[in-house]
Amino acid sequence: MSTDAVLRELLVRQLDFWLPQALQRSRRATLALAYAGGDTAGAEAALRAVAGFADRLRGRRLTVLVLTDGGAELPARLGAAEAALPADVAVHAVPGRPDRLPVLLKAAGAAGAPLLTVVDGGDPAPAVLAGAASGHPAELLLVTEPGRSLRPALAAAGFPLVTEVELVPAGDAPTRLLGYATGSDRALEALKDGLWAVGEDAGMLYRDPADPAACPVAVTLDPEPGPLRRELLAELARSGPRTVTELRRFATTATVYRAADANRTLATLLAAGAVTREPEQGRLGGDVMITAAPAGTAGPAA
Repeated sequence: MSTDAVLRELLVRQLDFWLPQALQRSRRATLALAYAGGDTAGAEAALRAVAGFADRLRGRRLTVLVLTDGGAELPARLGAAEAALPADVAVHAVPGRPDRLPVLLKAAGAAGAPLLTVVDGGDPAPAVLAGAASGHPAELLLVTEPGRSLRPALAAAGFPLVTEVELVPAGDAPTRLLGYATGSDRALEALKDGLWAVGEDAGMLYRDPADPAACPVAVTLDPEPGPLRRELLAELARSGPRTVTELRRFATTATVYRAADANRTLATLLAAGAVTREPEQGRLGGDVMITAAPAGTAGPAA
């Protein structure tokens, strides 16, 4: 499976999570899809996914913006997927590059209601990121070339939770950098769960852009926990004691791993004596405080 196919499948999975939440929260929502190139396969896959929610869209209004360099033939290319949509969905296909997105979002009245934005390709300007952050709530999937961290720009746009992962395909296909920004822990966990599910089927490797060793991690049902053990211990050394909830969030934002991986790894660190917990007994719930064990008192952590 190619990187583009992985990204399309990831978008469909995230729509499966986002759209029911958005429709429950508000009577209107916006899905904005902006592509620096002329490929509309991602938009077609998204429209087909939206069609599967026809029964939940009654009495609601979903606006879908598709912005791409597809030229005048863009509406025809999306026609088959659009024909399956209910009347509650309005699709606006507009030729152009992602820098036009703020104007389109304003014209669609996207601010203040649920907004999921996808920007694929290029180097989005701050105005594009700010427009994507204008929803309530707002989520953004940003795909670009590796080489710099997306985290500062996404945080500056107003997103409180940001993660980024390099997608490393087999063979000579180029690596892509995926950034995801949101204000919801649940949405972040859904994105990470989907990313690992899709990557496992595709034989993909993931790499943390902030990892000095640039070591790719194999995507498997039971991933190698060593790197996450080291990351969690380093975070505890930097920041002091943290709750399980805070460490789960750290794993999903600052590493390639999922929240569930953090739970499993904390259990192994506790068993090895590398960390302690308060209270000492009971379920490893979100409010349990985790502290790094004093140096020299723990067994091997990796």
